[in-house]
Amino acid sequence: AMLLVTARELELALCGTPTLDLDEWKKHTVYKGAFANDRAEHPVTRAFWQVVERWDDERRARLLQWTTGSARLPVGGFAQLQQRDGVSRCFCLTSIPVSQATYPRAHTCFNRIDLPLYDRPANEMPRALEFVITNATAEFSMD
Repeated sequence: AMLLVTARELELALCGTPTLDLDEWKKHTVYKGAFANDRAEHPVTRAFWQVVERWDDERRARLLQWTTGSARLPVGGFAQLQQRDGVSRCFCLTSIPVSQATYPRAHTCFNRIDLPLYDRPANEMPRALEFVITNATAEFSMD
């Protein structure tokens, strides 16, 4: 029997799960907002990367897909990520007040994740990231 799957699940099924180089991913990440100065050492971004480090390739691919619209990287890797119109656009982590978003938000057109400024990021980030990649759908909003 054929099961109904999303386009994202179909891409992973047809193309397989890529192996994503976490060091390259970090190297080619842009940090904005409250993360601009401390970058990967900000408590929220540190919690984000700790979660991603613990994940297997399938979960990492789902995160990449949730963020960029594709579970695969271009030939040049993270350094060559592009917007939908072909303009080069690195993976980006930016801050957002918890009052504006309880969970991380992805902006696939910009390869960006808005991470809430959690009070206890080491406790809250694992649950929040798991929720968004598990419940991500092909639905889009304009916010």
